Amino acid sequence: MNDVNALNSQHGDRARYARWEGVGRPFALVTTDLPRPAPGETLVRIDLATVCGSDLHTVCGRRPSPVPAVLGHEQVGTVVAVGAGGASCADGTPVEPGMRVVWSVSASCGDCDRCARAMPQKCRRLRKYGHEALDEAAPLTGGFATHCVVLPGTAVVAVPDGLPDHVVCPASCATATVAAVLAEAGPLEGRQVLVTGAGMLGVTAAAMAASAGAHVVVMDPHPLRRERALRFGAVKVCDTDDVPEDMDVAVELSGRAEAVEACLRSLAVGGTVVLAGSVSPGDPVALDPEWVVRGLHRLAGVHNYRPADLQRAVDFLAAHHRRLPFAELVEGAYPLDRLDEAVAAAHDAVAPRQAVVPSA
Repeated sequence: MNDVNALNSQHGDRARYARWEGVGRPFALVTTDLPRPAPGETLVRIDLATVCGSDLHTVCGRRPSPVPAVLGHEQVGTVVAVGAGGASCADGTPVEPGMRVVWSVSASCGDCDRCARAMPQKCRRLRKYGHEALDEAAPLTGGFATHCVVLPGTAVVAVPDGLPDHVVCPASCATATVAAVLAEAGPLEGRQVLVTGAGMLGVTAAAMAASAGAHVVVMDPHPLRRERALRFGAVKVCDTDDVPEDMDVAVELSGRAEAVEACLRSLAVGGTVVLAGSVSPGDPVALDPEWVVRGLHRLAGVHNYRPADLQRAVDFLAAHHRRLPFAELVEGAYPLDRLDEAVAAAHDAVAPRQAVVPSA
């Protein structure tokens, strides 16, 4: 089951990771021993990682995070070794060396009350890849590294042949989050759906909702992003001062207070708002409870996702990536020692994601 010896002969028993030193400081490239996976663990070589918006918020100090840390939580890789007892994919397929995989942003215990209530993404003992304080004895916990130790309780999904790394890589965060959001929204066929924010999550939401039969309107202040949303299935795009009305579902993915307010104003009677973009501190939004009661409105929040959402994300990309321009959403190929450049480029790039190739 394991092939650590072959790996060691190829890589000299060593792995590398980019250590984040805090706001305003450059990443430090560190070399460490390549570990042998413990029971239930999987050692994966990271073939490609992408710089997520959450990584940018962390690096800029807008999102609290432990320091030092190994950031990165959108990645795709190849299984190198599996610990004693084995591991399984989300669909029950055994994890095997040589398998190309993505894995969830979090690992859950499976035993606490929240896991028992089908909320493993809010496990009381949750571990999050790319969000943990650095443990120098076991540092391979994020995507900005040559390898990652995938823990028990992590959802792993095999990547189908023909699905490129740069297309599937964001599934671990962006695509799976959107799958969770739309699952919370309920059936979409024939419904009017507003998506606020046309970044990586927004255009993915437009594509997934449109493919489910919804009539999708996307709101964003940037003309280029609005134009891109039309290519991903939106039937209409609008600026932030042109809030549509009578929407059955409003999905907020930008994290901006004014976008949350726009979602609330847009709802038809019986409509649903799903909030997922507000993952860092922001301005409060007023809510009239009478409006909720009389309008039969429903508000839901989504943070992280369940294993089934990651499986749906990969399945969707496999089915639609040739029809929709997902390949254009990721650009660059920065080696690990140029991670600072990748982060800097991500702030102003046309594409929503910058790619990091840790082994380069």
